[in-house]
Formats: sequence, structure tokens, C-alpha cells
Amino acid sequence: MIKNYLKIAWRNIINNKAYSAINILGLATGMAVALLIALWVNNEYSYDKFLPDYQQTYQVKRNFNSNGETLTFTSTSLKLADVLRANIPEIEYVAESDGGSSHGLMVGDKKLYIDGMQSGSDFLNIFKYPMLQGSAGSALKDPYSIVLTQATAIALFGTTNNVINKVVKIDNAYNLKVTGVIEDVPSNSVMHFIKYIIPFSFMEQTQAWVKGNHGSFGSNNFSIYTKLRSGISYAQVAPKIKNIEKGENNINAKNSEVIMQPIKDWHLYSEYKNGIASGGFIDYVRIFSIIGILVLLIACINFINLTTARSEKRAREVGIRKAIGSQRKHLIFQFLTESVLTTFISFLCAVLFVQIALGPFNALTGTMIRIPFSSIVFWLIMLGCVLVTGLIAGSRPAFYLSSFNPVKVLKGTIQVGKSASLSRKVLVVMQFSCSIALIISTVVIYRQIQYAKNRPTGYSIDRLLASTMSADLGKNYAALKNDLLQSGIVESITNATSPATDVSWHMDIDQWPGKFAGETVEMGTMIVADSYFKTLGMKVLAGRDFNTVPSDTSNVIFNETAIKRLRLKDPISQIITKDGKKLRIIGVVKDALMISPFAKADPTMFLYNTEPHDNIIYRLAPNVNPHSAIEKINQIFSKYNPAYPFTCRFVDDDYNRKINQEVLIGKLSGIFAGLAIFISCLGLFGLAAYIAEQRTKEIGVRKVLGATVGQLWFMLSKDFVLLVIISCVIASPIALYFLQGWLQKYDYRVSVGPGVFLISALAAILITLLTISFQAIKAAIANPVKSLRSE
Repeated sequence: MIKNYLKIAWRNIINNKAYSAINILGLATGMAVALLIALWVNNEYSYDKFLPDYQQTYQVKRNFNSNGETLTFTSTSLKLADVLRANIPEIEYVAESDGGSSHGLMVGDKKLYIDGMQSGSDFLNIFKYPMLQGSAGSALKDPYSIVLTQATAIALFGTTNNVINKVVKIDNAYNLKVTGVIEDVPSNSVMHFIKYIIPFSFMEQTQAWVKGNHGSFGSNNFSIYTKLRSGISYAQVAPKIKNIEKGENNINAKNSEVIMQPIKDWHLYSEYKNGIASGGFIDYVRIFSIIGILVLLIACINFINLTTARSEKRAREVGIRKAIGSQRKHLIFQFLTESVLTTFISFLCAVLFVQIALGPFNALTGTMIRIPFSSIVFWLIMLGCVLVTGLIAGSRPAFYLSSFNPVKVLKGTIQVGKSASLSRKVLVVMQFSCSIALIISTVVIYRQIQYAKNRPTGYSIDRLLASTMSADLGKNYAALKNDLLQSGIVESITNATSPATDVSWHMDIDQWPGKFAGETVEMGTMIVADSYFKTLGMKVLAGRDFNTVPSDTSNVIFNETAIKRLRLKDPISQIITKDGKKLRIIGVVKDALMISPFAKADPTMFLYNTEPHDNIIYRLAPNVNPHSAIEKINQIFSKYNPAYPFTCRFVDDDYNRKINQEVLIGKLSGIFAGLAIFISCLGLFGLAAYIAEQRTKEIGVRKVLGATVGQLWFMLSKDFVLLVIISCVIASPIALYFLQGWLQKYDYRVSVGPGVFLISALAAILITLLTISFQAIKAAIANPVKSLRSE
């Protein structure tokens, strides 16, 4: 019996090639979108879950009470790491870290300048990356040791074999012994940037300021990672660590509560509100999960509409089957079999589409997603999805067709096509409402991105470049600066503790004029060299810039937001206290967007000293060709930093990367909205062809009576356009509701005016007319003699 059902189903597909092709293409596209999104969502949820005992791995964070507002920071103190290690027995391992940094590695004539991490000796006991050589427990014990990833070992030594105890020179200053090689960290890890690991004790031995940071909870410059003992839950540890800092007589410590975030949430839940992880990339994962379901639903609606629309073709078949004894359940099973077979064929096409699309999709999203062909679980899930999709898509046609009265059908007294007209219109409205909502969303996301790009930054990023300060460059900074300026290629140069597009660390201000009792202020802090504001193009609104005089090390400059936060009416020459040191305010600079193009400017204070800092920032002279300028700058840098290749980056690229996530979401939304419209239009095309076929004689009579092609086109198109207009009315408030919720996460955002909905509606109507016009005009220009000929 089943074999017979499959034969009939296959014959129906073959005998109705055009409609079968539309059905299969639409369903395959919808399933491909759903599968692609499902693979992407699974990848986002899989971050770091490949690690053994990932459920016990946490990052330590601080909730800081800033005058009633809770701010969450990942920066912590070395003293906190010491206390957790000594006083909380439920914590098995603690590893402090610099959070990631770049260094130069050299073996013979092989030179690399790559990202890595300096971390505590238990780092590899917490993050159990597979060790190819060495021992996780001892690899980071010796301060002058280094653990390489597989790719780094091959780049330096040409192999991963027998590299233990070989020497790597770092920053052209220290020799480190290789004590381990780990597999490359996968892309679905928050630590994917790691190319090597250096013991944190190396940092303490070579940088005196680091070793001195163990004495106070207020020196929050580092990251801390922990692993709980087996069987211990965070709920058991949370009460013990919450107020662990409050015993210290320090404003920062007294107003801080210690929390921990599990590793499984690092990637998706990066945003905190009132001290609780409330969102982040998880918002986009949820949005696209919904989009995947909607696009698949649109494809299922196509199948339902086209199948029920062509019910007249199957009416006599149903009547004869019932007349010779077929029961309704047998007919339902027959039609569901056809639906599942069509869905299965569509699924095979969908897998092919996804395989073709994965290359461009991975390039766009920066992922390495693959279809897990060898996974039995994957195929079982896919088989279940095919069955569910086939049943959903086929249930309406199956129950509708099997309900026909055989007597009425065989007498020809039943109007089978028209009885489903209302339900088809409802389904068309549903699918176009979804598609139009996606169009509106894409338009709003695009406008928000453009708003961020066009928002004044407060400084000039044009022709601004940045490089990282190495030890050799630091020793020769004065000569480097002089040569660059003398070359005429660079018009200004400076250096700072933070990049031009970020504020790397925050500090407390202990005292300032007008401070309330118990009031706290933690703000962005940056140490800069001379010509910093000149090089970045930041305007000094009051007072003066730093001069190259030693006394300026006791002065401070604030931005506008910081002055407002401190409530200083006449700030110049006022005295503040930071870390027990009195500082005089000598200037106020215009706010600059250094953290987020969508957020308010961070309150920031700028300090001055003459020591070289991590970030070299320089501006090209006007009318200089950037390509040729970089070649000449390379020669000057190589003169003072011969051990490592010259690297630089354009600051405008760094700034634009801050909206990469929004740009990605905008592109994906546009692609999926386009596919949703494509699937909807396939359905409209099929329905238009069906209706034109049903009204062939009516069109012939109208033509004989003098109707023009335009009048006939209007007659056949108006019903579809009306349905799309209704869809616009339904989609607009729904899209507005969700978009306003999305925009609330940005301090600076576009307003959603009526123009957005009007543009989206016009686009939808135009697409609809283009889709149905082919069938409408084809029917209108047909020879009426053929359509009126007697059967």
C-alpha cells in the first residue's frame, strides 16, 4: 500500500512539473534558510563547550555601585586573585591574566608579531586545550617559559615535534623556553585569538608596576579566571565572594561586589544591566532563530496555497476513490505521503543550497560552519524536521481534499476551488506580513548603521594610523618621532596607554570639589604623551594642552562628560585627588567617541608623562599617498625595530569595526528578507497562474466585448495588491514594536518615522506587481478564440 502511495505521489510530481518545481524550489529555499540559520545558531551556542568541565569554568567580574547605578566590569585586581586562591576552598584553580596582548616572537630569521596571553600557572588546568607536547600542570611554572599553539610552533620551527626546551626570543629582549604545544584554539571560543601563552610571573618579573599591584583591591587592571571543584555550584560560592573586597579601606573596594560568569555565557551574554547578565549577542541569535522559523513558515504556506488552489484537478480523483471504497483516512495518508515526499526532495535540494552558500556565509560571518554529514544525530534531527515540515505543509491540503463529497464531485455540482479562497487569502496575508516586517527591519537597521557612521566622533580619524610600541621602539621613540616628522610624511605623532578608539582602563577619583559624602566616581583613564590632542584632532575647549614640562605630570585634563559628572562649574585650576596624589585641572577637551558610536562619550581623564606607552598614533601629512607613505614609514620603523616586521592599522578601520556587528546583522537581515520575498513571490506567481487559468473563458468574453489589456491586467492584479496592502497594515505595527525594543539598547538611535513604512510598502507592492504581471499580461493578450472554443 505504501509503495502504491509513493508511486502515485511521484507520478503527480512528474505530471505537474511547473507547479512541482515552484513547490519544491520555494520549500527548498525556506528549508535552506532555516538549516543555515540553525547551523549558525548551534555554532553560537557551542562556544567553549568543547572544553572538559566547562560547566565549572568562570570569569570573575565586579559590580560597582556608582551612586545607585550598578556598573559591571571585567577588570579586577591581583589582590582579589590572591584572596580567592587562599580563602575560597570551593575554587580549585585561579589564574590571573593580562586579558590578551601582542608581542614579537623570533626564532633565527623567523619573526612573528601576534596575539597571545600572559596568564597564571593554572591557566591550562582551567582551559584544558589538548596538549600536543608538555604538561598542562607544569608548562607555565617557569617565568621564562612559553606555550605555543600548533600553528605558531609550525610557523617558528616548521614542526610541532621535538620543540620542547627550544628557545623563542620575545620582544627582542628575553629568551623563553618552550614548555608546551597545544592544539590551535577553535574559532568557536572566546580565546580564539591566543597564539601563545606566557606565564603571568614573567610579567611580574619584567614589569615592576605589575608586582606592586598585589597590595590593593582598587588596582583593577587584570582578568581573573577560575574553576570550581567538581560537585560545587556557583550558588555555593556566590555568598562567600560577594563582599570579599569590602573590608579594605578603599572607595572602589567598598562599593564593589564580586561575581562570576560561567564560560558558557561569555560569548552570548556580554551586556549587564543592574549587575545581571541581561543580553548581548544572544539577542541576535534569538532574532535570527525567529527569522528562520518565519521563512520556513512562508515556504509551507506556499505549499498549502498552491496545493489547495489546484484542488479541482484532484477532485474527480477523490470522488472516484471514495466511490470505489477508499476511506477518508486512506486519502489523508495519500496526500500526506505526497507532501512528505515533496518535502524530502526539497530537503535534498536545501542541503545542496546550504553547501553552496556556506563558503560566502562563513566569509561574511567570520565562522567555520560545516554541515555535519557524519553525525547520526544531525540526520535524525533532519529526518524529524522533514516529517514535521511535510505534515505541517500537507495537513491542510490533505484534510481539505479528503473532505469532498463524491456525489457532488462526480455530478460536477461542487465549486471546489472557491471554497478555499478565503483561507488562501489569509495565508497570503500572513506570509507577506512576515516578509514586509523583514523589509522594514532591514531598512531601520541600515539607517541605524548610517547614523552611527555619520555621527560626529569628536576627533578626526582621517589619515590617522596606529602601531604598537615594542621595547626597541620605546628605547628609540625620540629618534623615531624625529625621523617621521623630518620625513614630511607624518605631520604629528604621539603615544598613549589606550588606542585611539578605546579606553583601556578605568580608575577612581578619591576627592574633588563638591563631592558628596560616600559618592564614588570611576572613569576612563588614559596616560598620554605630548601632542596627543593635536594628533587626534581633539579640540581643547578650556584651559590648555599638556606641555613638554615635568610639572605637567601633576596635572590632569578632563573631557566634557567628566566635568559634568563631577559637577564642576569652573574646573580650571581645581584640585582633585587620585590614588592619594593631588592633580590640578589644566584643561577641558571636547567629548570624543572612543568606545561606542552608539553610546554617550565615556567620562575620561587624561594624565601625562614622558615614558613611551603601548600605542603609537600618528597622522599622515595632507596630500600624501597612503600606500607610498606606508612604505617609507616601514623603512623608518624597521631602522629602530629591526627584529620585527612593521605593522600598522588605519584608525578609521578600527572605528568602523565597532559597528561590525550591526553591519553583519544588517546584511543578514537583508539577505533573509530578500529570500522571504522571493519565496512569497514564487507562491504569488503560482497562484496568479492558477487564477488566470481558472478565469480563461471570462477573460476571453471580456476581450470580445472590448476590454483592453490594461483593464484585464488591473482586474487580475487588484486582488493581490489589496492583500499586500493589508499585509503592510498588519506588519507595520508589529515591526515597529520589536524595532523600538531593539533600538532601546542604543543611547543614540534613529527615530522610526512613517517614511520607513511607506518605502517598505511601496517596495512590496512593486515586487508584487512585477511578480504577477507576467501571468496577468500573458492571460490578457491570449487569443480569445482559443479560450472560448468548446471543449
